Amino acid sequence: MNNKPVYLKGLNGIRAIAAIAVVFSHSTLRLDLFGLNAHILGTQINGEPRSFDLAGYGVSMFFTLSGFLITYLLLLEKEKRPISIRKFYYRRILRIWPLYYAYMLICFLCYFFFNINTNYSSTYYYLFYAANIPFILGKELFLLGHFWSLAVEEQFYLFWPWLNRLNVKLLKKIILVLIFLLVGLKLIFHFIFQSTLVEVAIHVTRFHCMLIGCYASILYYEKNRIFLKIATHKAIQLLAWVAISLVAVNMFHIASIIDNEIITFITVIIILGQITSKGLINLENKLFNFLGKISYGIYVIHPIIIFLCSKILIVKTGFVAFDYIVVYSVIIGLTILFSYLSFTYFETFFLQIKKKKYTVIYSTSDVHETKS
Repeated sequence: MNNKPVYLKGLNGIRAIAAIAVVFSHSTLRLDLFGLNAHILGTQINGEPRSFDLAGYGVSMFFTLSGFLITYLLLLEKEKRPISIRKFYYRRILRIWPLYYAYMLICFLCYFFFNINTNYSSTYYYLFYAANIPFILGKELFLLGHFWSLAVEEQFYLFWPWLNRLNVKLLKKIILVLIFLLVGLKLIFHFIFQSTLVEVAIHVTRFHCMLIGCYASILYYEKNRIFLKIATHKAIQLLAWVAISLVAVNMFHIASIIDNEIITFITVIIILGQITSKGLINLENKLFNFLGKISYGIYVIHPIIIFLCSKILIVKTGFVAFDYIVVYSVIIGLTILFSYLSFTYFETFFLQIKKKKYTVIYSTSDVHETKS
């Protein structure tokens, strides 16, 4: 069997952008811990500080990319042999679980060490990858709220490899039905049954965003000429990057109910631009590859870095602008440093087991399969 790695260019760049955006956004929301104004990006209707929009949309980008890549690798695996469900889940476990549970343990130690009053009633949700439930209910654990997106991905992959065993033609029909069903339900509950947990649950889980990435992956795998021609057209690529640029400066808004879905399609366009080398901006470089490689760690550990920095970092230079620069630089720098150490001296051990024993189709881009 040919074990030559599959390499899809530029995907680490997308991960890097989304991961750093999340760190920047969450740092902004906690600027008050450093004695700084947390409302520098504005204020929400409820009075809370506004975050960096690219972080929120970055989750949808992660979901789309994850669905695209996993589906493509499963399709390649199916070319060689029937999809091994057992190996698929071992790969997921070895990639996600070690850092997930290690970080959770460190958080509980922090609760004890800093005498943090925590409602432990939601703990079981986090132990069994259901962190999206307390997130939806507003009962997330301190320093662990961001685990909701990891839970969403793991729940999606409970059924996805099984569906991929079907023939591609049937699989495409099922995907389209599921996408229209989920989006339709979201719109119905938004306009008819307003302010319900159902709408919130669909928005948070965003299975349809992952499914859009999956469907695009199938079209790419099939070398669908019309799809590829449209997605890689210079004008379409330009529109996609203009939209991402507007998101980056908190100026993107079409319709709040479908903004994440629009970002999902934009992400598909950017993915296709990267892997076909027809994108207007090339994300394939050493810095982005490095950040993309450790992006899972960046996403997982950054909340505790923000918290610990707030305990030891005193920023009173007399120059407010410089104070902000110091806070952001220290948080992002330490997050990258500890993510690198985690990847090199902890995660890699499990990744080597994953590669040697359970990987059928190895992708050099497959270093992180979510996150926000």
